Amino acid sequence: MLTRLAGVAAALLVLGGAALWLMGGGGDRRLAADSQTLAVGARVYEAACAACHGKNLEGQPNWQRPLPDGGLPAPPHDESGHTWHHPDAILFRITKFGGAAEAPPGFKSNMPAFADSLSDDEIRAVLAYIRRSWPAAIQARQAEIDRRFREAR
Repeated sequence: MLTRLAGVAAALLVLGGAALWLMGGGGDRRLAADSQTLAVGARVYEAACAACHGKNLEGQPNWQRPLPDGGLPAPPHDESGHTWHHPDAILFRITKFGGAAEAPPGFKSNMPAFADSLSDDEIRAVLAYIRRSWPAAIQARQAEIDRRFREAR
């Protein structure tokens, strides 16, 4: 199962990188984690994300086991999940355009698109809010993943 998830994650990075290169970024600008941005992020997370990903970013139970429809439950956004394994641009696109926008063919994603309900800055604020919850070592690892992704483009 972990091998399958790792393969899916790698495919998401490749597909997402190609899509971003073709379409331009959108998620390339990281908002500073100042108190105002984090307050907006917390408010938007509570309103738009917490119902699926948990009030405390804990995700749904058994998030690595497929549901009857073939999709996966919402993963945690804390350090126990895989959110931090992705560069900012991919996280932005998944949030804005839904999980299907970054999923490989045949992969069922239940992540909805928020392009019609959240502004780009609100999406970035949510990502800053999520990122801020991670321990410093995880934040540093994700920043390195993000840096390498940007350099590869």
